[in-house]
Amino acid sequence: MTVVAGYIRMLLKDRAGPLSDQQRKLLEEAEKSCARLSALLAEVSELSNLEGGTLPLNPGAIDFNATLQQAVSGLPPLPDREVTVTLDLEPGPVPGTGDPVRLTQAFMAVIAALRRELVSDDGLIVRSRRSGGDYEVLIGDRHTIAALEHEDPASRGVFDEWRGGVGLSLAVARRILNAQGAAIFAGPEGQKAAARILLRSA
Repeated sequence: MTVVAGYIRMLLKDRAGPLSDQQRKLLEEAEKSCARLSALLAEVSELSNLEGGTLPLNPGAIDFNATLQQAVSGLPPLPDREVTVTLDLEPGPVPGTGDPVRLTQAFMAVIAALRRELVSDDGLIVRSRRSGGDYEVLIGDRHTIAALEHEDPASRGVFDEWRGGVGLSLAVARRILNAQGAAIFAGPEGQKAAARILLRSA
């Protein structure tokens, strides 16, 4: 894929002669497809390493709130609409242990996927709170957040990590969370645009 992408970039720079408008448009679309395939191959490799227990993790003391803030600030814009992501965080730093880079990656993948699924509202809330010895992250719209807060622990469902349009990012995110002692659950009544993440706080 790297070689093919290199040849396409070379052609787009007119190094093999001038291009017509139609040829340039076709090459630009091919370049985008190469980028998507390269990203998917990288996710396949990462998923394989996570499944095999060979992905290097660098756990250390972190602030879960700061990790969430970094994840939200790094979200790419949606191509077709605007969805506001609002942080409602537990006051003060929340100490814990984990790989800050990998946790940020996992948080970002989950929030981005749920934001994409949102159809009933134009705002997504990311709320954190302490619950016993756990740090909970609740993600959903204003209606679903209330349901998440009062959800019976016995009714928590399996999070659907296999959904269209997000590649393998959710499968990778779930395994990153699990590898660091965290768990992710589906939204109430299987809501696609909601989730609960549980992490062990210090």
